Amino acid sequence: MHLKIEQLRHQLDTQYERYNRPEFIQNDPIQIPHRFTLRQDVEISALFAALLAWGQRPTIINKVNELMRRMDDAPHQFITQHHDEDLKGLLGFCHRTFCDTDLLYFVHFLRHWYEQHDSLETAFLVGHTQRERLENFHTTFFSLPDAPSRTRKHVATPARKSACKRVNMYLRWLVRRDNHGVDFGLWTQLSMADLIMPIDLHVERQARPLGLLTRKLVDWQAAEELTANLRLLDPMDPVKYDFALFGAGVDRGSL
Repeated sequence: MHLKIEQLRHQLDTQYERYNRPEFIQNDPIQIPHRFTLRQDVEISALFAALLAWGQRPTIINKVNELMRRMDDAPHQFITQHHDEDLKGLLGFCHRTFCDTDLLYFVHFLRHWYEQHDSLETAFLVGHTQRERLENFHTTFFSLPDAPSRTRKHVATPARKSACKRVNMYLRWLVRRDNHGVDFGLWTQLSMADLIMPIDLHVERQARPLGLLTRKLVDWQAAEELTANLRLLDPMDPVKYDFALFGAGVDRGSL
């Protein structure tokens, strides 16, 4: 690393405190699950908000809000109790390359899952490493016989060398626990220490000058490298620095 660990920790901790506060929510897709109180509604709305997080944040928020309205602003009830006729209300939904064919499979899988499980957390528990858990989640998610091949690209997996930015962001939201009121900390069977950093353009641009990221490709190995370096600063909660790096990147500031 270019900076001494103590100096870098101080700088990143300062940025973490600056951005990890309720004011962060209003401009971020995490505002969507914050609208809900039922655990399953939070899980489902957060999944869509994270996996549809492509492009400008206002557009993402508007599209996911539209999707929640199509589900009567009760996603768990809609998914578990809908009739075939109700699915017509989802037709025509599209955000970037995620369209109604993909959405209908997501609804189909989630209904199947919630008929057997109380929480989506258990879908992420198979495996000894975070890489194995994400690979197994992808396998599980597309295990139903009628899974469209086109939909597989919308859930990333380390098996394809992806950095899995959106899935890692989803897990940060659901697993991280602190008293700042942004992340939910609903899932307690996964360890914060095992989480992997989501890497987007903002994070990458901040991490490279600090020596936290040296790998040229932004792939799974890059996500592991960045996380390993952040564990030197906080081994129990390395992903908290997503706030520091992403926030500073959005503001086009420097650390």
